[in-house]
Amino acid sequence: MATILVTGGAGFIGSHTCVELLGAGHEIIVYDNFSNSKPEALERIKKISGKDFRFVEGDILDLDALDKVFDENKIDAVIHFAGLKAVGESVQKPVEYYHNNITGTLMLIKAMRAHDCKRIVFSSSATVYGVDNPVPYVETMPTHTSTNPYGYTKVMIEQILQDVYTADKDWSIVLLRYFNPIGAHKSGLLGEDPNGIPNNLFPYIQQVAVGKREFLGVFGNDYDTPDGTGVRDYIHVMDLANGHLCAVDYVLAHKGVEAVNLGTGKGSSVLDVLHAFEKACGKELPYKIMPRRAGDIAWCYADATKAKELFGWEARYGIDEMCEDGWRFIEQNPNGL
Repeated sequence: MATILVTGGAGFIGSHTCVELLGAGHEIIVYDNFSNSKPEALERIKKISGKDFRFVEGDILDLDALDKVFDENKIDAVIHFAGLKAVGESVQKPVEYYHNNITGTLMLIKAMRAHDCKRIVFSSSATVYGVDNPVPYVETMPTHTSTNPYGYTKVMIEQILQDVYTADKDWSIVLLRYFNPIGAHKSGLLGEDPNGIPNNLFPYIQQVAVGKREFLGVFGNDYDTPDGTGVRDYIHVMDLANGHLCAVDYVLAHKGVEAVNLGTGKGSSVLDVLHAFEKACGKELPYKIMPRRAGDIAWCYADATKAKELFGWEARYGIDEMCEDGWRFIEQNPNGL
């Protein structure tokens, strides 16, 4: 079994992935600065997995701190989640986003290279497909028309990692392009717990369901979709976490660079998700139609064929289970972690 450094391992997707890694027998080292996560997540990972692991509080911009982690541990591979991720905020703070996400990744690659650790799974995003590609999105499509600085950081980091491999064929790199992760761990102990006002649909619905917010704002109901609201490929966070486990196993055994979509291959509208959540929590949830958001597109869903061919991975859970698990988490943790 391998030792995996997980940057941003206390975050939403990171914490669920840590549970999967520990369950599969890997050792993990979590590296996080809690900028959008909470220390309690680490305790919950231990509780669910029944295993302990090393934690280092640090920033990906801090090369000395990263070097120290590699000096003190024999690390086989890295899963790189750490980064700023709010689309709207990235439009307001482009410099901070480019600096944190891109420079932080460069520091990580420098530390990895210096310690001859050349296997990385990168947390990318479906936003790299931009606005001009037709759905479903396939990995071979061009990725140069993102609609916001956050998306462009993913595009640029993917390019950097491609170039790293071109220069040194010893590297093994998987670029995981996520679609829309929602849901929570079945235990109700782990789930999405954003700091401040949620940027994503699902935690917003959760907060309406427990009475923390009056209503859900639905941005636009005049899209060319069945009910007029935006359609996205929602994927259960545990399916996504399992995809990372498959990707780690892949980079441990292969060299090269591969971009891989992680999605269900099916789209659900905003109102589909809202109604599924109403079913899960047993009550009607108020919503209001708001103006469209800049940069939002009507349709976004994956062609998930490659993940199945390359990893033997496919999504197991549907929208009802995502909502049931998400409701269990927020019902048990109305104030988050």
